[in-house]
Amino acid sequence: QVQLVESGGGFVQTGGSLRLSCEASGSTFGISFTGWYRQAPGKQRELVAVVREGGATNYADSVKGRFTISGDNAKNTVYLQMNSLEPEDTAMYYCGVIRLGKQFWGQGTQVTVSS
Repeated sequence: QVQLVESGGGFVQTGGSLRLSCEASGSTFGISFTGWYRQAPGKQRELVAVVREGGATNYADSVKGRFTISGDNAKNTVYLQMNSLEPEDTAMYYCGVIRLGKQFWGQGTQVTVSS
């Protein structure tokens, strides 16, 4: 089992920045995929950014150039640096990992961007 705890969400004005953290614990060996997802009210959960085993990253078109995903293996933590935030970025942000073919989720952290 993998436990994931997100933190760093909050309330920010348009153009502001936040850094989200996702700390993994438990059986973390074998994690091959770590992603940040978000879900706004009434919308489906969408993938925002991913980092794969080996370090390759991908981003949703809507956040390219503004968000950066990174990791600290020593701390079992993945970060999402979010810059130039827009009201459309308002959502609950979740960390999700895949380990040995099984998906695990954190509880989410709320990001609210005011106009």
